[in-house]
Amino acid sequence: MNPLAPATMAAPRALRQALHEAGYVADESLATACWLARELQRPLLLEGDAGVGKTALAAALARVQGAELVRLQCFEGLDLSQAAYEWNYGRQLMAIRLHEAGGQGLREQDLFGREYLLERPLLRAISSPRPCVLLIDEIDRADEAFEALLLEVLAEYQITVP
Repeated sequence: MNPLAPATMAAPRALRQALHEAGYVADESLATACWLARELQRPLLLEGDAGVGKTALAAALARVQGAELVRLQCFEGLDLSQAAYEWNYGRQLMAIRLHEAGGQGLREQDLFGREYLLERPLLRAISSPRPCVLLIDEIDRADEAFEALLLEVLAEYQITVP
């Protein structure tokens, strides 16, 4: 008998109980998979028919962990700017106008700082200072190119913003 087995199984059981208290009934294998994903800091892919509780599980995990739930809804034609980030062009134009009115010069790098970046779900999830659960819904509706990009982002937990 493995002396670590009872202690090893205690944490998944505790997560299963916490999920139950949060309103989600998970079996032992699902609770173990969720616990392992969290412990290993790796994504967890859940697939199944509509209505089986995938979204409810993400919401319950977020509640149990005291984390923010960030949702990315996939659709055909979804691209990086819609999923990860976008520049706040209106705010950038306003800065240009204000600097012109004040007779000051403006460098290009002044316009592409973090304060001009609009975070979309992917960037919000990986740059959040607090824990979050990223729910990527309907991934099968996204294009193959986006799926490849998504796998890269999830493997490295980083996005390059040019």
